[in-house]
Amino acid sequence: MNIKWLTLPTLALLCCTTGAHAKEWKELRFGVNPSYPPFESTTADGGVQGFGVDLGNAICAELKLTCVWVSNDFDGLIPALKAGKFDAIESSMTVTEPRKKQIDFTDRLYAGPTAIVTRKDSGLLPTAESLRGKTIGYMQGTIQETYAKAKLGPGGVKLRAYQNQDQVYADLVYGRLDASIQDKLQAQMSFLTSPQGADFQNSEGISDPLVPSEIAIGVRKDNEELKGMLNAAIKALHDKGIYAQIQQKHFGDLDLYNN
Repeated sequence: MNIKWLTLPTLALLCCTTGAHAKEWKELRFGVNPSYPPFESTTADGGVQGFGVDLGNAICAELKLTCVWVSNDFDGLIPALKAGKFDAIESSMTVTEPRKKQIDFTDRLYAGPTAIVTRKDSGLLPTAESLRGKTIGYMQGTIQETYAKAKLGPGGVKLRAYQNQDQVYADLVYGRLDASIQDKLQAQMSFLTSPQGADFQNSEGISDPLVPSEIAIGVRKDNEELKGMLNAAIKALHDKGIYAQIQQKHFGDLDLYNN
């Protein structure tokens, strides 16, 4: 096997887990939904950028692989991964039990609590009682959709699904939604810091098993070789201080890993 693309720690791990059958890796294809700044978004020239993208690129650099980003709707990421459209999902995907039945996950990348965004004068809280009769929006395929359908819809809250987060915020601004539900930090670092978000606010984080906070990279079931490579690279980013540098660039002194 030609081993020039792999780091020594990774090679040691692969020898233990996959023996002589390890794949020769030259590139790593990440599936991403680039509509979730500051984690993943589209650049003016059609590329991708953000905290998650920088982490993915750093992982590729650590493994000495070419990083390729494949854009995909969020609710189609897992089916596309299982179909072989890309090698892994790096797209702010929360680790949940239903998802773990379909795919595997690496070690934690960071943590992200869920919250709702409302107008500052609305008085709305992130409960079914407070939101009864109101309309709340969310991005399809997210844990927030699962939570809304299980905990808010049965309580009389009107639910509206969207293909991407930008559409959610647009309808919130135009008054077609009373609230949106998404990752708290995503809202805080993008929409709420924009001119359109000046009249809106985040709620407190929602504490519920349906909206866990651990976010990781998704890989196909039983792909222990790739999962081992990614876990070794994630550890190396922490050990070398690269993770801290990327975190500082996007979030200042916020400890996103333990958020």
